[in-house]
Amino acid sequence: MKFADIVIDISLEKLDKTFQYLIPENLMDKVHPGSQVIIPFGKGGRQIKGFVVDISEEPKLDVDKIKPISGIAKDSIAIESQLIELAAWMKRNYGSTMNQALKTVIPIKKKQSIKEKKTVVLKLDDEMAQIEYNEMLSRARHSIYKERLLKALMDAKEIPWDYIVGDMGISSSIIRDFADKGWIEISSERTYRNPIRVSHTNEGDVILNSDQANACDRVINDWNSGNTNNTYLLYGVTGSGKTEVYMKLLEETLNRGKSAIVLIPEIALTYQTVNRFHKRFGDQVSIINSRMTLAERFDQFERAKSGDVSIMVGPRSALFTPFTNLGIIIIDEEHESSYKSEVAPRYHARETAIARAAMNNATVVLGSATPSVESFMRAQTGEYKLLKLENRVMDRPMPQCDIVDLRDELMSGNRSILSRKLQLAIEDRLNKKEQVMLFLNRRGLMGFISCRACGHVIKCPHCDVSLSLHGGNKLKCHYCGYETANPKVCPECGSKYIGGFKAGTQKVEEIVKAQYPSARVMRMDMDTTRGKHGHEDILKSFANHEADILIGTQMIVKGHDFPEVTLVGILAADMSLNASDFHCAERTFQLITQAAGRAGRGHKPGNVIIQTYQPDNYSVVAAANQDYESFYNQEIAYRKLMDYPPAAHMLLILVTSENESHARGRAEAIVALLNKTFDRIRCMGPSDAGIARLNDIYRKVIYIKERDYEKLICYKDEVEKYLLDSREYADTATWFDFDPMSGF
Repeated sequence: MKFADIVIDISLEKLDKTFQYLIPENLMDKVHPGSQVIIPFGKGGRQIKGFVVDISEEPKLDVDKIKPISGIAKDSIAIESQLIELAAWMKRNYGSTMNQALKTVIPIKKKQSIKEKKTVVLKLDDEMAQIEYNEMLSRARHSIYKERLLKALMDAKEIPWDYIVGDMGISSSIIRDFADKGWIEISSERTYRNPIRVSHTNEGDVILNSDQANACDRVINDWNSGNTNNTYLLYGVTGSGKTEVYMKLLEETLNRGKSAIVLIPEIALTYQTVNRFHKRFGDQVSIINSRMTLAERFDQFERAKSGDVSIMVGPRSALFTPFTNLGIIIIDEEHESSYKSEVAPRYHARETAIARAAMNNATVVLGSATPSVESFMRAQTGEYKLLKLENRVMDRPMPQCDIVDLRDELMSGNRSILSRKLQLAIEDRLNKKEQVMLFLNRRGLMGFISCRACGHVIKCPHCDVSLSLHGGNKLKCHYCGYETANPKVCPECGSKYIGGFKAGTQKVEEIVKAQYPSARVMRMDMDTTRGKHGHEDILKSFANHEADILIGTQMIVKGHDFPEVTLVGILAADMSLNASDFHCAERTFQLITQAAGRAGRGHKPGNVIIQTYQPDNYSVVAAANQDYESFYNQEIAYRKLMDYPPAAHMLLILVTSENESHARGRAEAIVALLNKTFDRIRCMGPSDAGIARLNDIYRKVIYIKERDYEKLICYKDEVEKYLLDSREYADTATWFDFDPMSGF
C-alpha cells in the first residue's frame, strides 16, 4: 500500500499542513509528486482538488481511517504541478524535507496587497455637468474642493484617482460623494509594481560576428529539428560577446511563443544586464532579487504567470519563475559558487535548471569565460554541447598581463600593498584620464598561514589543502581533522614574516587616497552596497566616469563592461589559492581571469598587474595567459588523483547540537551505520567543522567520496531512515550537502 501526502492550498500558511490519502490500485502509476488530484474532504466528503507533495509506504494513522484519492484532476494547473515535481526532485537529489523544498520552489506563497490603478470618469453629459456646477456656485457656502473637482472633470472627462488625492489635494470622501450622486464612476485596473529603473530605447536587431552566429545557428538548428532539450556550454573569452548570443537566442525564443529565464550570479550584475535586455526587449523583461520588497517579487511572479512578461532576470531564485511555456534557461557566469544554495535544500542552480528544462522540453545555455571544471568535463565527454567564442568582439586584443612577485617587493623594502609597478601604472592612467579597477581577492580569507618571504603555505599532509588557524594557536584541516601547532617561523625558509593577511578594501582605499590625493576613488563592497540600489548607483556612477579608481571585492570583476578601464590591479591574487578547499585553484584562476577581463574592453588596450606570492603556480600562470584549457588539464588531473568532484562525487553530512557530546555521538552513530550497511564505503570523519562552534552550536562533519552519485543518494536515504526511527540524540540536527562548494 502507498499513501500520498496532499496539500489543498499552496499558500505559505498551508504548506506545513498536509493530509494523507490512500492511493488506489487503479491510480498507482498515475499519482506522483506534483500531481493534482481530487479528494474527499471534511465530514460531508465534498470533492476538492489538492496537490500531491510526497509519497510513502507508512500510514500516519489507522489505515481504516485513511480515505482514498478519488481521481486525477483533468484540468491540472501545469505550473504548480511542475514546481512541486521539481521540489520532489530536489528533495531526493539534495536531501531536505519536502516542505523545505516546496518553500524554495514556490518562494512567493503569501498573496500580497494588489496594486490598482483607479480612474475617476465623469458620467454627466456637458449640459448636466454645467447645470450642477452652476447650482453649486449659486450656494453661498459650498465646498471649494467639490467645485475644483467638478470643474476639472468637466475639462478632462477622466482623471487618475492618485492625481486627485495627491496633486489636487482632494479627499477620497469627496470622490465617493460624487459617486453616490451618480455623477462619476470609478474604474479600477490591476497594475503591477515594476522594479526596473531603466527606460526602453529599441536597439534594433542584434548584429553578430561569425563566431557568435555559428554558436546561435547550432542551437537554432537543433530547435528546428525538434531537438530542444539540450544543455550547451558557451565558452567564450572575456569580451567575446556572450551577451549578444544570449539576446539572439532570447529573440528566437520569444518569436516561438516561449518564455525565458536568465540567471546572473550577483545582484551587482543586474543593472547592466537588465539595461541591455530592456533596451532590446522592452517591458517583456522583468527582474527578481532579494533586495526587492515581498510585494514587488509577488507582482513579478504574477506578471510571469499571466504572460505580462516573457523574460525574467535574476540570481538563483529566478529559476523558479512560474512560466507555463518555458523555452530556455540561460545561466551567465555559470562557474560562480553563488549558484549553490547554502541552506537546505543545498541545490545547485545548474543541475536544477537542467531538471526543470527536462520537464518543459526546454534548452539550457551555460555561459562563462572560465567554465566550472564540472561543466567543461561534461562538455568534453559530450554530455553538454560545446560552443566556443575564441576572440574578443571587433578583434580587440586581450589585455597584457604582468605578474609581480611580492616576495621580491618585500626583499627590496616595499611593504606597501601596492607594488612599485602598479603604483607607476596607476599614476600613468590618472594622467591619461583613464579608469582603474583595483580588485582585492579576499575570497578564502579564513585564517590560513603563509610566509611573506618565500610564499610557503602551511598545508595538510593528507588532503593537500591549507590548514586553518583556530583557537589555541592550532592549525586544523577541515576535511580530515589533522591538527598541528602554529609555527613561529617559516618551516621552509626560517623567516619570521609568517602569518595571516589582514588588509581589507577600506584599508586599500585609505592607502590609495593618501598616495593619489587628486584621484576620485570609489569603494564597492558589502558595506557600501547595503541600500536597495547600492550596487546600481555605484556602477552607474563609475560608468559615467564620476570616479577614476574603483576598489572592490569580487563583485566588481564579474561581467561588468566599462570601456574606459585600461588598468586592472589584482592585489594578493593568490589569496583564494590558500583556502582550505579543494576548489581553491579553480576559484583563483576564475577570479584572476575575470578580473583581467575588465581591462581593455573599449578601443584602448588594457593592462593587468597580478600581485602574488606564488608566481609559478599553474592557476596564476594560466590566468595571466588567459589559457583556460591549460589550467583545466592540470586541474582535472589533480581532481582525478584525489577523487574530488567532478572525477568523483562527495557527500558532506553536518551534525549540529548545543551539546557537543550529543553532536559527536550522533555523527559517530551515522558513520557506524554506514560502515555496517554498505561495503567499501569511504567515510572521512567525524571531525570538527571549520568553525567547530557557531552561536553556541557544536558542528561535526562527515565526508563521503563516491564515483556513483546514485550511491550517495542511497547513503543519504539510509541516514534519513535512521534519523526517523532513532530516539537517541533528539536535540541534534543533521544536514546534507552533495558536492559541496565550500567547507563547513
